[in-house]
Amino acid sequence: MVRFAHIADVHLGGWKQQPLQELNMDSFRKAIKTCIEQKVDFTIMAGDIFDSAFPPIDTLKEAFREFRRLKEAGIPCFIIAGSHDYSVSGKTFLDVLEKAGFCKNVTDIEEKDEKIILNPTIYKGVAIYGYPGKTSGLEIADLRRVKLNESPGMFRIFMLHTTIDKAKGTLPIDAFETDTAPEAEYYALGHLHIDFQYENFVYPGPIFPNNFQELEDLQYGRFCIIDTEAEPQHRIKRIPLKIRDVLILNIQINDSISATSKIISELEKNELEGKVILLRIKGTLESGKNSDIKFTEIEEFAQQRGAYFVLRNTHDLKMKEEEFEIEINESNDIEDETIKSYSGQNDSQFNKSISQLMNAFIAEKQEGETTENFTNRVMDDARKILKF
Repeated sequence: MVRFAHIADVHLGGWKQQPLQELNMDSFRKAIKTCIEQKVDFTIMAGDIFDSAFPPIDTLKEAFREFRRLKEAGIPCFIIAGSHDYSVSGKTFLDVLEKAGFCKNVTDIEEKDEKIILNPTIYKGVAIYGYPGKTSGLEIADLRRVKLNESPGMFRIFMLHTTIDKAKGTLPIDAFETDTAPEAEYYALGHLHIDFQYENFVYPGPIFPNNFQELEDLQYGRFCIIDTEAEPQHRIKRIPLKIRDVLILNIQINDSISATSKIISELEKNELEGKVILLRIKGTLESGKNSDIKFTEIEEFAQQRGAYFVLRNTHDLKMKEEEFEIEINESNDIEDETIKSYSGQNDSQFNKSISQLMNAFIAEKQEGETTENFTNRVMDDARKILKF
């Protein structure tokens, strides 16, 4: 039998902050290096290799270099597309990867009698089937019609980029029912950024966390190596991709004037060298305003202590409406300038809600959450702020 690597949700080019983009790429490099060192028979990538259908050219160059390393090591790579890989036109750079000989897209579909028949890619006695992910979970209805073409006596791998019912938790989304899935020995899942296993349905987790919340929850990336000859309890080996330590600080404040010194004081209590610092700032401001917090000064302090990067989240920092004022003493970002300009030209009670609305609108879309549900959630928060 065989040993293979199961990778999913690489999302190369996904972070807008360059240091975190680099960590994402470093994690991918480490995963490829591990596959080569472990001499796996092949790798499978279950969607979302890139964060968009048209990733930046520098991201493409680095990604192609890593796929070339796999090819030169004689390790085939089998892929399916994820919901982030396709453009509206249906074009994708995965096609370029395949045409360059770096990987093979295993999606091979026939439609017959209202059923979707998947044909396998055969390698070393293993039958690999795949069905791509689509935006907003549109693949789920199709998956309910899927049948696998026969591959007698072979170890069957079914690659899917979707949400399964046993993993969705309380998310208000549609999900593929595991008890209706066509029979396979291993279900290689992608899409949900979780380290999760239900029977032989496996999400390996992302190669690197993709947003603030994921960095809090996961801290680093991961993937799996599967040995089909091992005992069931030892068949799946989870491989951590720890590149940098993550320091998580949850800081409660009620006075923005003293907040800068309080946050720096909390940083002083910790070893910062080489770490990704996550600052989650919470509380209701009794006095002052968000812009009084000198985040530039805080970031400079952390960098002087050797921190790799500081990422902040102020979504849970609220203001008392009656004490809200629009005034900027120190400009650190364009949002503050815009609020100041608008408020100066438009004297309105609405001005008191602008900052709270800004915080509501930076909410992050959860992996697997449909655009409609995400929009409804954000709009509900906005209605509460505006009291209608």
